[in-house]
Amino acid sequence: MSRKRNIFLIGFMGAGKSTVARWLHRQHGMEWLEMDKEIERREGMAISEIFRLHGEEYFRELETELLLSLENKENTVVSCGGGVPLRVCNVEAMKRSGIIVFLTARPETILERVKDSHDRPLLEGHKNVEYISELLSERRNKYEAAADVLVATDDRSAEEIAEEVADHWAGFY
Repeated sequence: MSRKRNIFLIGFMGAGKSTVARWLHRQHGMEWLEMDKEIERREGMAISEIFRLHGEEYFRELETELLLSLENKENTVVSCGGGVPLRVCNVEAMKRSGIIVFLTARPETILERVKDSHDRPLLEGHKNVEYISELLSERRNKYEAAADVLVATDDRSAEEIAEEVADHWAGFY
């Protein structure tokens, strides 16, 4: 079975997944799915509320269910939550239906991008380079193992990053 033509953007919070997904949607006419927003819509509450009321494991199950529901989609760019590639079953589901692009960013870049945001439960109360570095290093191996392609986002415009992703996507099929 050949892969379906979707792009799954993975990476740490603040790596640029949503921004790049939006750009690919606008410039290449791809359907755009923001996993966290879709889960919020389905559950009728914010991610922070889901974590508070039901816990992280419940949220991770919702992510897996959403990914499995995407397996028949085509021409869709999916902005994945930061924890999505930590589960093997999620990586397998993504690989069945698309290319996985790991957007990388230095901890300093991530902090600059998320410092004013309050919708990232894992970072609340921990917005500093040390904490981000630690969490990023815990996840990096899984991100790299899942990825078909790595794209650096530091000191680059959304357009530059999105065009590199689009080039990899076009060359992949």
